[in-house]
Amino acid sequence: MTTLADLRKDYARGSLDETSVDADPIRQFDVWFKQALDARLPEPNTMTLATVDARGYPSARIVLIKGVDERGFVFFTNYESRKGLDLAANPHACLLFYWIELERQVRIEGTVVKTNAEDSDVYFHSRPLGSRIGAWASDQSRPIESRALLEAREKSFAERFGEHPPRPPHWGGYRLVPETIEFWQGRPSRLHDRILYTRQSAAETWRISRLSP
Repeated sequence: MTTLADLRKDYARGSLDETSVDADPIRQFDVWFKQALDARLPEPNTMTLATVDARGYPSARIVLIKGVDERGFVFFTNYESRKGLDLAANPHACLLFYWIELERQVRIEGTVVKTNAEDSDVYFHSRPLGSRIGAWASDQSRPIESRALLEAREKSFAERFGEHPPRPPHWGGYRLVPETIEFWQGRPSRLHDRILYTRQSAAETWRISRLSP
C-alpha cells in the first residue's frame, strides 16, 4: 500500500543558473510565463496569495494575476473580503506561482498597495457581465444563509443595473510591489536550483544570489 511518505518525484526537466538569468526579475518572469503559455499549461495565470491578519494568523488562497510590469504584480478582488481585510491590517504579502508540468515555482514577496481607481474601472468593465453582477451580489468571505439567497441577490442586482453595472466601491485592484523574487527549478536528488533577486532600494537595482536547495 502506497502511503503519503512514499509519494515522491525526481525532477529533471531543466536547470537554472545565476550567470544566465536576466538581470531584471520582471523580464525573467516574462520569459518563464511565456514558456508556461507556450506549453499550454492549464491556467498558468493562477497564483497563491498569502496574507497575514492583524493577529499574525496567515491565510492563503488562489487568485488570478491580471498584470505584470516594472511596478509589480496586479490582481483584483473585493476589498472587504478576508484577504482585503488582511491587507488593510498588514500590507505585506507573498505570491506563489507553481507550474508543476515545468517543475518550476516563482515566489514573490513585497508590499501591497491599491491600484488607482482608473485602472480598477478599466479592468472591471472588461469582465463578463455575470462577473460584474457577481461583484455586487457577493459579500465575499461573509456568512450567507443559503445558495438561494445568493442567487436572489444576483437577480436583484441584475435587474437594478441591467447590462451596465458600475464598479462597486468595495471592489478593485491591488499591486504587490516586490522586494524579493525567487525562481525555483526542480533538479534531481532534491538539489534544486534557487535563484533569488533582492531589490536594492538605493539604486533601484537587483542583487542576484543562489540559495541552497
